Amino acid sequence: MRLPKRVKLVEVGPRDGLQNEKQIVPAAVKIELVERLSETGLSAIETTSFVSPHWVPQMSDHSEVLRAVLASPRRRPGVSYPVLTPNLKGFDAAVEAGAQEVAIFAAASETFSQKNINCRIDESLKRFAAVLDAASALDLKVRAYVSCVVACPYEGAVDPAAVARVARQLHDMGCYEVSLGDTIGAGTPASVQRMIEACAAVVPIERLAGHYHDTYGMAIANIYASLELGMTVFDSSIAGLGGCPYAIGATGNVASEDVVFLLQGLGIETGVEMDKLLAAGEFISRHLAREPASKAARALLAAKMIR
Repeated sequence: MRLPKRVKLVEVGPRDGLQNEKQIVPAAVKIELVERLSETGLSAIETTSFVSPHWVPQMSDHSEVLRAVLASPRRRPGVSYPVLTPNLKGFDAAVEAGAQEVAIFAAASETFSQKNINCRIDESLKRFAAVLDAASALDLKVRAYVSCVVACPYEGAVDPAAVARVARQLHDMGCYEVSLGDTIGAGTPASVQRMIEACAAVVPIERLAGHYHDTYGMAIANIYASLELGMTVFDSSIAGLGGCPYAIGATGNVASEDVVFLLQGLGIETGVEMDKLLAAGEFISRHLAREPASKAARALLAAKMIR
């Protein structure tokens, strides 16, 4: 078995991490968080979501945040700031705010698709076709997410073949990368590997990414299992922020600090400086008045205090 030499991390904390917070986080805090993350060595930071404020009030300041981040003197060369766009209206607003990369999201479960975006899977893909056409006309990159790739909170276990069908359609439509989301964190190394193998049979493994929630404490194990199959892109969230409003009991995304700790231990390059990552996690955790969910962050910060 040969593990990859380098892995790319897509930081989703400012969007996927904060969108489910009950207290509204001020735009200035979100901007500062993205700027701090930009200084860690991360190359991709999902910054906000151009969804309706009615559905996700936390993201109502999307234009303000994105414009400020793109105009910031702390912006680093080579760092991308993708934003989530659920439909053409959101895409148009994102472009107006200066977006240079967008993301769309589908599901592998029919019930979850209905609960999350109020339409069937095939209908959601038709909606996204318009976004992809518009993005292509402007030469913008489009990334895709697939939710419930292992299990659904309403339907239970999800057939890997169903995940592969959606992933292939999104890839064929023009998405440069498809992120496979274990939305309720029910995956284990065996079930995650079965799912990845099914997807990799129809989409090149280098076009697939892992997006694992840590509800059952399996996210790090699932990342290692994914590395064994050659996956080299993973989504993670600073301080383990996140959850899903449509998946009861789903806890945060895997913590960026935990993933970097794992990869450093394996000798896999990420380009990320742990000290700066810890500082970014401390910053947002202080604002939210709680400790980071990251076990690595808590241990490393405690070790610093002892020294």
